[in-house]
Amino acid sequence: MARLRLIVQYLSRAAGVVISQSKKRGLSLDEKREKMLQIFYDSQGFFLLKELEKSGPKKGVISQSVKDVIQSLVDDDLVFKDKIGTSVYFWSLPSCAGNQLRTVYRKLETDLQNNNKRHTELVEQCKALKKGREESDAREEALNELKAIEQKHKELKEELMQYADNDPATIEAMKKAIEVAHSAANRWTDNIFTLRQWCSNNFPQAKEQLDQLYNEVGITDDFDYLELPAVVPLAVTEGEL
Repeated sequence: MARLRLIVQYLSRAAGVVISQSKKRGLSLDEKREKMLQIFYDSQGFFLLKELEKSGPKKGVISQSVKDVIQSLVDDDLVFKDKIGTSVYFWSLPSCAGNQLRTVYRKLETDLQNNNKRHTELVEQCKALKKGREESDAREEALNELKAIEQKHKELKEELMQYADNDPATIEAMKKAIEVAHSAANRWTDNIFTLRQWCSNNFPQAKEQLDQLYNEVGITDDFDYLELPAVVPLAVTEGEL
């Protein structure tokens, strides 16, 4: 849209239309772009960057900002550049601006048509959705009933969450986790016994020091493999009592 506004501003000025602007201290970026475009359109020639840096101040654009302004115009395809030999030349013609304006206009026109079509489709869809949903006592009653059912469903779901720990799937997962942990504990217990035996065989003279070390880390005389307790039923029926 900035590109379109810039083109319109220049074409309006070229046609003698005065666009009122509040007085500003210095030029905005759009104003600088317009001033630099005016240099191209008035001369319809080709310029080196250093030539533009000399012409810019005559239009109120300081030479230090000319390079950035020109690059922004190049990025928006309002100014073209090409390398000829070792030099880079810049140029832009009024006809290019007209072509760009027509291209933007066609795009905006297409977007407008598509948006109008989409708006019509949404209006028709809204009308179709309203059919059978007119306000009535029966509909109001059905909505109240639906609301009551949803509230009851919410309450039952919250109550069900209270019994989540007794869920068969949860209990089965816990049993499997216990079995894995039990197997791992006994595997490491077996490794400890193996290590103790190896130390006893290889360092018999350090038996007292090793026993003291074992006691310090919790490997006492009652250290042994773990056994799983008998499974206690979670609930019993009256007949079983």
